Amino acid sequence: MNFLRRSLVGLFLLSVTLGLLALAGASFWGAVEERMNREAGERPARERVAGVNVVAIEPGRAVPVMTAFGEVRSERTLDIRATVGGRIVELSEAFTEGGAVEAGEILARIDPTTAEAALENARTDLAEAEAELADAERALVLARDDQAAAERQAELRVQALARQESLRDRGVGSAAAVEEAQLAAASAEQSVLSKRQAMASAQSRLDVGRNGVSRARIALSNAERDLADHEIRASFSGTLADVAVVEGGLVTPNELMASLIDPDALEVSFRLSTAQYARLLGDDGRLIPAGMKVRLDVSGLDLVSEGQLDRVSGAVGEGQTGRVIYADLTTSAGFRPGDFVTVSIEEPALEGVAVVPATAVDAAGTMLVLNAEERLELAQVEVLRRQGDEVIIRAEGHEGALIVSERSPLVGPGIRARALGNAAPRPAEPAPEELVELSPERRARLIAFIEGNNRMPADAKERMLAQLAQDRVPAETVERLESRMGG
Repeated sequence: MNFLRRSLVGLFLLSVTLGLLALAGASFWGAVEERMNREAGERPARERVAGVNVVAIEPGRAVPVMTAFGEVRSERTLDIRATVGGRIVELSEAFTEGGAVEAGEILARIDPTTAEAALENARTDLAEAEAELADAERALVLARDDQAAAERQAELRVQALARQESLRDRGVGSAAAVEEAQLAAASAEQSVLSKRQAMASAQSRLDVGRNGVSRARIALSNAERDLADHEIRASFSGTLADVAVVEGGLVTPNELMASLIDPDALEVSFRLSTAQYARLLGDDGRLIPAGMKVRLDVSGLDLVSEGQLDRVSGAVGEGQTGRVIYADLTTSAGFRPGDFVTVSIEEPALEGVAVVPATAVDAAGTMLVLNAEERLELAQVEVLRRQGDEVIIRAEGHEGALIVSERSPLVGPGIRARALGNAAPRPAEPAPEELVELSPERRARLIAFIEGNNRMPADAKERMLAQLAQDRVPAETVERLESRMGG
């Protein structure tokens, strides 16, 4: 009986325990369903504040830098050509590709045998012409003396004739004597005429001799010049390039043997657009001598040289635009003609501008400004230059403004933001001259508008009401409130 009673009590306790567990489970599940079905309480919305990097616009002076690409050229380049044809019998050791030569140095000598023989013939012809001239001069002297003697003899014959005529007139002489004297005088005059003809012939021979000497000297000069043409010398100090001959080779007249380049007289030619060229013109419409830098990238070790703008091309090529500018290099160490270089040109300085990051201004020329209420406003700005990672803008009307230096899709006009880093908003304090006095009606209308605006934060309302309670109110605050009121 005790076993039966204990068994029944155990079953009863087990049933009660299971009932309590079922009741607890039902209560828990009901609480869970009630919790899940309960509407969540609305939390007050909080405005998102974005952190932005800002820079301050500080008006000042900036020098824009224009970048272009150009080619190094030599201002002095000479084609070394063979003046005469023949075999090269001597060639300088420096007559190689890249060889350095000095002014006046003999670079090559062409076989001069024929030219030397022609020179000796010219010298011989000159000696013969000079000897002929000397003989003509001596003959002229003798002809002159012979003429003088004939003239004296003719004078004596004339005197004798006059004496015979005088004797005849006095009755002493005879007519035959007078006739004989007349014949002698006529013969003397004929002799004088013959001597004068001989004198003219001697003078003509002298002139011919002088012309012969002149022609012989010209021939000698040509022969000397022809012989000198067989020697090819350097006109100036420089470096040889495009060498195309060897010792013992044959060359023809005017054949290109090499090119002589002056490595110390280099210039850079580069093309600019018409707009860029216009910015480099002075008041007189001419190219200004602006400074520039030329950089040649050679695997991390850049060669840099300074220069100055020199001139502009005389015409625009067919099918091309812009202008070709030429600039002189101050130093040319390391540069060679044909190098492709980067040219940086300093434009005339700009006043009243600011240099900001290129990411602060978009393609439409707008930027985001952080105002006194720590909100972003969209402002239009005049972009003067874009150079690399920087932009030069006109700072007029934006002095001291804080702008977003790195714009992104997460920030835009009207968003509340805070400055990151050392930059902090600097609200402009109203100056005494910007304070205005309000009439009672105007002040009451503004106060009523602020109190009736439910979207305005409470702290902003208190700040504006405190400002309106003063005798003089900032003009900027009044204008902003009246613009929102619509009048």
